[in-house]
Amino acid sequence: MTVEQNVLQPGGAAKHQQTFLNQLREITGINDIQVLQQALKDSNGNLELAVAFLTAKNAKVPQLEEATYYQTALPGNDRYISVGSQADTNVIDLTGDDKDDLQRAIALSLEESNRAFRETGITDEEQAISRVLEASIAENKASLKRTHPEVWSDSPNPYDRKRQDNCPVGLKNVGNTCWFSAVIQSLFNLLEFRRLVLNFNPPANAQDLPRNQKEHRNLPFMRELRYLFALLVGSKRKYVDPSRAVEILKDAFKSNDSQQQDVSEFTHKLLDWLEDAFQIKAEEERDGEKSKNPMVELFYGRFLAVGVLEGKKFENTEMFGQYPLQVNGFKDLHECLEAAMIEGEIESLHSENSAKSGQEHWFTELPPVLTFELSRFEFNQALGRPEKIHNKLEFPPILYLDRYMHKNREITRIKRDEIKRLKEYLTVLQQRLERYLSYGSGPKRFPLVDVLQYALEFASSKPVCTSPVDDLGATAPASSTLPAQTSPSTIEQQGPSSSDVPSTSPVQRSVIHKPFTQSRIPPDLPMHPAPRHITEEELSVLEGCLHRWRTEVENDTRDLQESISRIHRTIELMYSDKTMVQVPYRLHAVLVHEGQANAGHYWAYIYDHHQNRWMKYNDISVTKSTWEELERDSFGGYRNASAYCLMYINDKEQYLIQEEFNKETGQILVGMDTLPSDLRDYVKEDNKRFEKELEEWDAELAQKAQQEKLLSQIPRAPAPSPAPVQAGEPEYLEQPSRTDISKHLKEDSVQAINKALAEQEDRGPEAIMDTAIKLEYTRLLKLAQEDPPPECDYRLRHAIVYFIQNQAPKKIIERTLLEQFGDHNLSFDERCRNIMKVAQAKLEMIKPDEINMEEYERWHQDYRNFRETTMFLMVGLEFFQKKSYMEALLYLIYAYQNNKELLSKGPYRGHDEELISHYRRECLLKLNEHAAALFESGDDQEVNNGLIIMNELIVPCLPLLLVDEMEEKDIVAVEDMRNRWCSYLGQEMEPNLQEKLTDFLPKLLDCSTEIKGFNDPPKLPSYSTHELWERYARIMLSLSRTPADGR
Repeated sequence: MTVEQNVLQPGGAAKHQQTFLNQLREITGINDIQVLQQALKDSNGNLELAVAFLTAKNAKVPQLEEATYYQTALPGNDRYISVGSQADTNVIDLTGDDKDDLQRAIALSLEESNRAFRETGITDEEQAISRVLEASIAENKASLKRTHPEVWSDSPNPYDRKRQDNCPVGLKNVGNTCWFSAVIQSLFNLLEFRRLVLNFNPPANAQDLPRNQKEHRNLPFMRELRYLFALLVGSKRKYVDPSRAVEILKDAFKSNDSQQQDVSEFTHKLLDWLEDAFQIKAEEERDGEKSKNPMVELFYGRFLAVGVLEGKKFENTEMFGQYPLQVNGFKDLHECLEAAMIEGEIESLHSENSAKSGQEHWFTELPPVLTFELSRFEFNQALGRPEKIHNKLEFPPILYLDRYMHKNREITRIKRDEIKRLKEYLTVLQQRLERYLSYGSGPKRFPLVDVLQYALEFASSKPVCTSPVDDLGATAPASSTLPAQTSPSTIEQQGPSSSDVPSTSPVQRSVIHKPFTQSRIPPDLPMHPAPRHITEEELSVLEGCLHRWRTEVENDTRDLQESISRIHRTIELMYSDKTMVQVPYRLHAVLVHEGQANAGHYWAYIYDHHQNRWMKYNDISVTKSTWEELERDSFGGYRNASAYCLMYINDKEQYLIQEEFNKETGQILVGMDTLPSDLRDYVKEDNKRFEKELEEWDAELAQKAQQEKLLSQIPRAPAPSPAPVQAGEPEYLEQPSRTDISKHLKEDSVQAINKALAEQEDRGPEAIMDTAIKLEYTRLLKLAQEDPPPECDYRLRHAIVYFIQNQAPKKIIERTLLEQFGDHNLSFDERCRNIMKVAQAKLEMIKPDEINMEEYERWHQDYRNFRETTMFLMVGLEFFQKKSYMEALLYLIYAYQNNKELLSKGPYRGHDEELISHYRRECLLKLNEHAAALFESGDDQEVNNGLIIMNELIVPCLPLLLVDEMEEKDIVAVEDMRNRWCSYLGQEMEPNLQEKLTDFLPKLLDCSTEIKGFNDPPKLPSYSTHELWERYARIMLSLSRTPADGR
């Protein structure tokens, strides 16, 4: 919805004229409105044909009467072009001079356009918009048909998809639909808009209406939008699927084009469709009065265009929705608005006699919801494609629009004149200041105050002279190596040089070597720059002058800087008086685009007006945010991310964000209570289906647990000893059980028993066992309390160390020690066998109510998980050191994920998260560089291999780095990887490479932050406690000797 309708013109013929003009300007780079209007007129409104006219190599620029431009005062601001749009390939060649071809093309275009509109009621623009909607669904379906196995899969656990408390619900990306999510969430969080959609009732006589395809679209879409909004209100799911609403949009038209949608274009068409739907209802309910459309009331405003053409004034009133603003060349939103409100030479607007032409725009009626489109794309004619503008553009959380209102135009004009005068004076002052700060006439310039200070220091320096003869005499090089440094007097004494008069006489040779003492450094040369001759009186006068001049320059510089600061402050406060802060608009939502012109990802920052905080809506992920994060991602100039659309709301219209109240009780309605009865039933049914998923999952887990419990009670025969494994070929086995691990504790147990026997040799087995357990516990407690280096992780030596550090219950530790001393491995001699039997007897005496066996198993399972995480980390780091980054990545990813789960239970449950994160990140960066190098080679096989690395390894892993937005290094790494590939967009390459890059980039840029699981984790070798300890210590020690960059 852009500036599109001239209310002074009858009918709707010019409704989309401004949209087409702005698109033509973006696509062709031609800013002459007359040329664009003539091209649009000659092509009978066909956008593609108009582009062909304007970009054809031999086409002549059409001429137009100057007055035509001012027939309707259209704003000169660009609108977006649809990202990746392409012209129809089945067009007549218009690059030649054959006028018949041109006429046939116009006639054919007009005929096809009129026929299509008669049959469907759909304009060409609407059909173009629909093509991307179908592409989104096609992309989603195509992803299900890929031949190669996906690295990631959706988590089967429904608890991962369960909504937490009252956290906002996300929207699933169903294939290039991040733009849909960003726009829908922004509108949904406008409570007045939400109420309008939820309480929309289709017309009672809907079946009797004359319906074309356009009218068939609106009501089904409204039905699905109501369902979607209802789920966003009351669903128990973390996110919901919008496929049905997108399907309705797609099914409204038929096309095969594949492109990602533009947020502004989609918002424009979405509100158009909603306007049509509400208009049907409004016309049904009107009683002889002009119907009011709530969508128009909410999103549309009006402005007055005041212009002058050759001394003739004109005024036109126009309606606008989304207001387009140029970004290039401006530093903040007010500068963009000032430029958008004034076109051409405006001095003539205030004078009676002038031949200059120009126009001003003044808002006469602002909509409650004011949306600005930020034009961040421009067409590069040299490269033949659009490019994104990454310039920084600031915008405030509160925007005062008084200066742009028609009622304030007289005072605004006065203030604009004053600002213009101040800026001119400011330029003069800045030029004067620059002469002080960059003084000199040469290529190198310095601050004048420093120049004077240097001169003062030089004048005050005292010459320190030394004779270099003694220094040179001791180390004088051969005379043949010395440069000839002779004074004129020396040359006169010598006569002609040896090079001019060659001679071998001894006298002449002595003359050649004699000048050594005459060519040396003069004995009175000072050691540092200083005046040779200066009297005290001269120095006194000079110092006085330099001090005075330096003080004068400092004062002048300070006065200039203060004057410049005062002028800046005056300009900033020009509109701060009470009369100019009466129309406040609060920033409600910022739609952000990350990427380049033809590929990218959208998300939204939306202000929670009741919690007074910013929220980030990124597809299924909804997280708390801050203004600082919004600035970083939205202002631009920092990364490839920048604001694309700003949604402000009238801060005085509280009904826009007001909660609903129960009319009887006066209490605030929340959640399901805000829904009409039909939608409440719909959401309840969906929640029942989700609850059934949860119940089925719980039942499945309970069944598995019961089966494992039964299997654990079945006695198992001792496993045969494994065959020896050859070096370099590790045997991959299941991880050792707790009993297997206890075999490695035999030596520790025997040592404790021997110490106990030495202390209490005459005591019985039970007393000796008690002493041995106390000795072993004391030893392990000491290890747990130490602070060893990373290569000495005592948790790997014994589970008890792990339990003590993580404050396991005393009963868990006691039973674990009893199991250690009751192990069958101690049956090798009589004394140990007796102690083993005592320990086993004590284990049997423990009653079920004395220890929670489920808790006991959980602790030991956590320890097994810790050992497994250690193995993933160790193997991953070993592969990393061997530069086998593909193999290392999978191990490190599992190490990080398992470790994160362990650390969620306590700080000593896992390993250093930063260390694992660093090497995981390094693997991805190195693989990304390798894949990029393969792509740059241009060889088909290597290009395909590079894209396979990206699609199957890099892209699926990016959500892991993005999910924790507080980890700045991971976010920067993702940006680096994306920028590496986006840099190819501006380079010339073969068409097949361009096609592959265009297909790949949306996957790289449009990745969800949903955490998913691998289908199959990598298998691990079986290690004894001693082997695991040694290998882990070895790899950690090697890392400490080779510090990693960035750690």
